[in-house]
Parts: sequence; structure tokens; C-alpha cells
Amino acid sequence: MTKTELTAQEWKEKGNEEFKNGFLDKALSCYTNALKLTKDDNFDKAVYLKNRAAVYLKQKEYKKVIKDCDEALKISSNDPKALFRRCQALEALERFEEAYRDARGVITTDPSNKAIQPIAARLHEICQERLRENSKVSAKVSQMFELAFDFAVDKEKRESAMNNLLVLTKEKAGADLMFKQGIATKIHKLLKTEKNEGIIVAAIRILAELCKDNIERTETMLKEIGIPWFLDIINSRNEERVNAGQYCIQTVLNSYSGMDTKPDTKPNKEMCEKYQKEIDTILSCLLYCTTNRTFTGQGRDAVIELIMRNIHYDTLNWAERLVELRGLHRLMEVASELEEYKYESAMDITPSTRTVTSVCLARIYENMYYDAAKERYAAAIDEYIKDKLISPDIESKVRVIVAITTLLLGPLDVGNSVVAKDGILQMILVMAGTDDVLQQKVACECIIAAASKKDKANSIINQGVNILKKLYQSKDDSIRVRALVGLCKLSSSGGTDASIRPFADGASLKLAEACRRFLINPKKDKDMRKWAVEGLSYLTFDAEVKEKLIEDKEAIQAMIELAKTGDKSVVYGVVTTLVNLCNAYDKQEIIPEMLELAKFAKHHIPEESELDDPDFVTKRLISLAKAGVTSALVALSKTDSQNSKELISRVFNAICSQVDVRGIVVQQGGAKALLPLALDGTDKGKKQASQALARLGITINPEVAFPGQRIYEVIRPLINLLNPECNALENFEALMALCNLAGVNDNVRKRILKEGGFQKIEVYMYEDHDMLRRASTQVVNNLMMCEDTIKFYEGDNDRTKYLVILCSEEDLDTSLAAAGALAMLTSVSKAACYKIFDSANWLDSLKYLLANPNQDLQHRGVVILHNMMNSTKEVATKLIITDLMEVLMALTKSELVHNQKVKKLAADALEAAHKWKLVEKVEDTSTSTTTTTTTPAPTNVLENVE
Repeated sequence: MTKTELTAQEWKEKGNEEFKNGFLDKALSCYTNALKLTKDDNFDKAVYLKNRAAVYLKQKEYKKVIKDCDEALKISSNDPKALFRRCQALEALERFEEAYRDARGVITTDPSNKAIQPIAARLHEICQERLRENSKVSAKVSQMFELAFDFAVDKEKRESAMNNLLVLTKEKAGADLMFKQGIATKIHKLLKTEKNEGIIVAAIRILAELCKDNIERTETMLKEIGIPWFLDIINSRNEERVNAGQYCIQTVLNSYSGMDTKPDTKPNKEMCEKYQKEIDTILSCLLYCTTNRTFTGQGRDAVIELIMRNIHYDTLNWAERLVELRGLHRLMEVASELEEYKYESAMDITPSTRTVTSVCLARIYENMYYDAAKERYAAAIDEYIKDKLISPDIESKVRVIVAITTLLLGPLDVGNSVVAKDGILQMILVMAGTDDVLQQKVACECIIAAASKKDKANSIINQGVNILKKLYQSKDDSIRVRALVGLCKLSSSGGTDASIRPFADGASLKLAEACRRFLINPKKDKDMRKWAVEGLSYLTFDAEVKEKLIEDKEAIQAMIELAKTGDKSVVYGVVTTLVNLCNAYDKQEIIPEMLELAKFAKHHIPEESELDDPDFVTKRLISLAKAGVTSALVALSKTDSQNSKELISRVFNAICSQVDVRGIVVQQGGAKALLPLALDGTDKGKKQASQALARLGITINPEVAFPGQRIYEVIRPLINLLNPECNALENFEALMALCNLAGVNDNVRKRILKEGGFQKIEVYMYEDHDMLRRASTQVVNNLMMCEDTIKFYEGDNDRTKYLVILCSEEDLDTSLAAAGALAMLTSVSKAACYKIFDSANWLDSLKYLLANPNQDLQHRGVVILHNMMNSTKEVATKLIITDLMEVLMALTKSELVHNQKVKKLAADALEAAHKWKLVEKVEDTSTSTTTTTTTPAPTNVLENVE
């Protein structure tokens, strides 16, 4: 009979058989086919639905269980089995009140059902406890309200009460209760007069928690309070308040767009279309605040960061909308602002403002995905510069140069195109040659930024090197250090090629010494030291400079301390210097044949210094780690620049390549900083950070390296390394780390499976690479302790068959892992015991295990055979017709077998054959002879399906 000829009832019977044998996927398919053939809402359809719900329950597809039971109960109301299964699913989803309702329904309909009694009792207790907790929460909320909003109460008590309310908002009952009691309006009124920053920060965070993942609350609050108020709370110099306000606005945007706080979140298209007006209003308000003269510098930075963080979402379409709303003009205004020009109408800025703005401009340009959009972007920039240059005063020209410098630090292509326009480079060089300190300073900075590409560097070497040398003789330190950086950058234009030196031999070391003096001098302010580090970032392409610098403990420590300040304007200089010291940059692979061809054609061949050999690099890495570079990287990792994040990840990964210092990285917070870097950034950056996490997870106990929730968050980056685009070492290290994680506990194993890890891990079991095959099999072995993994082997596939093949692998570790996995699998799955026979070499594989001189491997083999013999009579019958019984008897008697567990399991397997009446005992010899019987296997009554 073909598949299409079966009736609905026959499909149900077939499904019952598959369910009994443990083939859940097949049973599910059978019940679904029965339902497709049943059009009317009759008793049979209700049975099919209940049976399918039983399968879903086993598979933990609880929402599907509820759906099928709902349908069954529409046909047969108060059906006890449908109520029971729905009760179990609701309890698993922690919908306890609804589960208790169904439990009571079962008791009412079927009073003799003993199975529901303990469940009903447990659910009753849970519901009563939740009721008591809600009563406690209500009382606590009322008490905290009285304290937090009463100015007559002691300041510390009020602050403590507001923090308690913040904790309560993270519980559903507490959040619902507070919202109903109008806490948003109370906070709105409170913050008009409140002076205590601790209370203000806690209050803002309460509003953020109320808005999180709740569009109804968000809409209500915005109607009562308004978006401008949310922006006004950022307008502060208090860092904690600014951060809380920024988070609050992001949460509001997330609620409207369907996002959450995870790095890889994406907006929901339907929600964005529904709330387009509100989302556009948020963007417009943010843009207005960028140039608002009453805003603090810290608040301005936070607003620009908010724009930057959301600009890459296509669904929001902020990039193109921002250009339409003349947002680029506003950002260029911020980019051109100088602390030296102090008027009443001047914008307040921080040392990080221009850095943040340059990154934002770069992110906007990156999201101009087609030529027309890029042209509109460039046109808007050109329009701004032309408008400024129309004015004849020097201040306008200075501001233009500052804005161009910011562009060169962000969207480099746009900045270079501006510099290439007639008269711009000449204007920069003229300003550098004046006697005005401010013009010299901004011109120097622009020359440094413009000399990024080799052709631009050559042009500036030809025209401006004498100007820079002259400026270096200035009595003003701020001019000297900038001129020094310009000379450093031009000196390094040959990169790592030891054969290219634009200046005379020894010039790089002299320039480095000059930078060092600025860096370690405590009398120099932070701005001087920042420029000194930037100079070193260029000079450290030279291996001699690297070796000189790494031996200078004072300079290294000064650089690390500078990084710890968290000033975003120091990120590039410090990180680039570290990347160079670690040799963590991409190197072009040199193919010997191409090298010979280049020599023959007399082309220039790059030369690498012997001071960049692996031994020197290893020494530098260990020195940096012991000097505390991890703490510097942690501080710098808060940058929003994707390129800087990649560089930080490269340094982290290089440091983590040294086993001896991995403990230091974890102690100084490296693992915590690496997690966001592994999930958000450039593709290369995420890969580097993920590999660093893998290396930490290999050497250090995962529960120590990734404590608490972090142990779950690290799983996704590791799984991302299981990618064909990653190299074999990255794949291997990810598998090793996942193997350690999978050995921690069942929750971690379930998270690995939930992230789609199993399918990616098993791919490497089929690799020709021995180490990859071994590592992936070891991960699967650990994952087999999770019951959810068993489902992958019970489906219609050859996974069990392949495990059997791997059991006889020549590599001992691979064989041990495969046999261990198969032993665990057969202990819980009858279906897997059947599937072993799918392998043509199953008998040879089992014999290989049973007769193996390695006791661990032999033990696994006996466990597998023991499990199979005890599974079903049909499986046992297939085993006893082979010579495996003689092998088992030999194991029970052999003096060569010292493991008593092996002997015991072998004896138990023989006893199972006797239990099935497949063999009979010979009393006088106390041995067994294998006599095949024809006794049919007993029929099991199926309790879970009808």
C-alpha cells in the first residue's frame, strides 16, 4: 500500500507504532497526515489532535501542544486527556494559573485520575504563592512610593526607595502595579525639582524598564510626558544621568521598532511601518539636539551616539532620512566646533565630541548603499563647505579645515575628495605657514589626517615636509607635538616594508624618542600625550621602534594609563600602536612562485625585519599582558567606531594566543569586554573577538572565564566561528571551547542547541581533518547528555549510523568520543538501538570495541551492547544470531579483563538475552549457550496515545 492510499485511521495506527518505538518525527508526520484526511470536526479528529499534542509535548513544542489541545477541546469539551496535556504545556511555559484551571478541569471530569492529583496540588501551591507574592509587591510598592516622592524624608532613604522601585519594575507584577498607579507622571513632576542625582538616575531607569518590550506603556508615557522631555533628561554633565537617559530613549525606540537590547537585534518591519510617525519624530528631535546651544557636551555626544547606533538599520531608513532632513549640515556644524572660539552662542563640546561625530559621519556614509545616495551625501558636504568659504573671515576658514579633518577621520573617501578640490590643500599649507597658533594647529591636524593614503602622503612630503619641520621648532608645545605627529606619519608611509624609509636612517628612532618625551612627561597635559601616542602609532610599523618601545616600561605604562581615561579621542592612537606591537594586522600571503616572478621582473619586494620574527612577537605579547594592557583594552572597547573595535579585537586575540597570560586577561575583565566585540562590529573584528573568547574557554574553566549569564552569551560567538569562511584553527578552537562548555550543565547544552549549534558542529565530524573530526565528535559526546540532542538521532537520518562508523576510527580520542556518545544514546533511545543495524559494518564496529585493548573503549562497547540487549526483543534477537554472545561470555571469564564493570555489564547483557527467552542457561557449567527462539516480542500497551 502506498503512502497516499492509507486512510486516516491507518495513519493514526502507524503513528502509534512509531510513537511506541520512539520515532517522534515519523509519528508527528503520521498524525498530521491523518488530520489532513479528516475534514469534519468529529471524535476521530479530536483523537488525532490529542495524539499529535502528545508528540509535541515530548518535543517540548509547548505552544503547539496548546494549539492542538484547544482544537480538540472545541470538538470534545472537557476531554481529560486534552486538558491534561494542555495543563502540562501551560505549566512548562510558567502560565501557572491557566495550568491549574486545566488541572481542576481534569479532576472534575475524571475524578479517578491519580496522575493529575500531585500536579494539581503543586500548581495550587504555586498559584497561592504567587498570590501572596503579588500582595507583598503591592504593599512594598505603596511603601516605596511614600518614601521616594516625599521631599521631607531623609535623602538616603529616598534614594534607597527609588532603587527598590527600580528592582520591582523588573518583575512583571511590580511593573504592572506601578504603571497603574501613575509612576510615570510622578517621576515627570519629581524631576522638575529634584536635585539628588542618585534619585534622578534611578527614576530615569524606572521609566526605561517600564517601556522595555511594552508598546502600550511606551505610547501612554509619551502622550503624558512627550519625547522632548526624554531628550531633556540627557542634558546633563553627570555621566550616569546621561547614560541612563540615552538608554531610556533607546528603549523607547526599541519598543516602537520591535527591537531589544541585544547587539544582533533587528527592527520589525510591520511595527516600523505602523509607528513610522513616532520613529521619524524621535530622529527629528535627536537631530535638533545635535546643534542645540543649550545642550551640554556630554548630552550632545550621547545624542550623536544614539543616531549612530541606529543608522545601519535598513528598516528604520535613518541614513537617507537624515540627509533629507539636513542632518549632515548639523553634524558638520558640530564637527567644526572649536573650544578656542568661546561665544555665548558657541556649542559646548567634550574632547570626544569630534571623534564621536567623525564615527557617526562614517556610519551614515557606509549606509549609502547606492551611487545616487552617495552623491547626495557628497553634495550635502560640498554645500556646507561652500557656504562656509563664502565668508571672507579667517574663523570660517579655520572651521572648514577642522570639519575636513573630522571627515578625514570618518568617511575617508569623502574627506579625500574634498581635499582634492582646487585650492583646499593649498589653503591648508598656507595656514600651516602662518604665525597664528590656532591656524597652525588646525592645519597640522588636517595634514596628519590627509596623509592617510600613499599618494596623498607623497604629495604632502613634496609640499609640506619643510613646513612641518619648521613648525616642530615652535615654542608652543601644542604646535610642536602636532608637527611631530605629521613627521611621524610621513616617516611611516612605507608601512612594515623595512626597505622603504622616506627619511634618513635613524630618523624613526629619533622621532620615537621625541614622542616618548611628550608621553612620559607628567607636566604635559592629556592632549599632548594623546598626540604623542598617535605619533608612535605610525612609527611602530618600524620593528626597531617596536623593540625599543616594548623595553620602555615607563612609556608602556603611560600609554596604558592614558587609555584607561576612556577619552574616545585617544582610541585610535593607542590601539593602532598596540596592533603594531602585537603584529596583529593582516599580512599578505607571499607565494614562493610569485616571489621568484617578482624578482625576475625586478619589481620591488617588501622585506620584513628579523625583529618581527615570531619569537620577538611572543615576547612583546607577554610583556604587554603583564603590564596590564587588558585593562586599557577594556576601557577603549566602549568606542562606537567599528574599525577601532576591530583593532581592539585583534590585540585581544593576539594576547590570548599566549596560553600563559590568558588568566590575566580574564582577571582584568577581558572576557566581559570581548562579548560585545564578538557580536557587534566588522566581520573581521567579530571573528577576532570570537577566537579570543574560544582561546579563553579552552584553557580556563568556563564557569570561571564566563561566570553567571555570560556563559550563555559566549555560545553564539563560538558557534559563529563554525563557518566555512573561518580557517581550520578558528574552527578547531571554537569546537574545543564548545566541548568544555557542553560539559558544564544541561542548561548550557540546551542553549548550544537553541543557537543552532548542533547542525554546525556535526558538519566537522565529516571533515578529512583528523583534529576537527575529533573535536566535533567530542562536543557531540558532551551534548548527548542533553535529552534534546537525542531527537536529532531519532529522526529519519544516518546520524546514528555514522557514529557507529566513527567508533572504529583509527584515532583513539575520536573513537572514544563516538563510542561514548553511542553509549549514552542507546541508554535512552530504543529507536537508536534499531538504527545501529543501518550500518553495514555494525558488527565489525562492536567487535572492535569489545576486543579493544584500551579499557575505556572496551567499557563503552560493552555498555552499547548491554543497552541494545535490554532495549527490545527484536534488537536482542538480531544480536544473538551473531557471534557477539561468545564475545560477551569470553569477557565474563577472561583473566585479561581487569575492569569489573566490564564483566558485570557483559553478564547483565547475557541475562537480558535470557530474560527475552532467546537463550537458556546451562546449569552444570554456569555458562550460557545461544539458542535462538521464535517467541514473538510482547506487545506493549501504548499509554500516551489512543
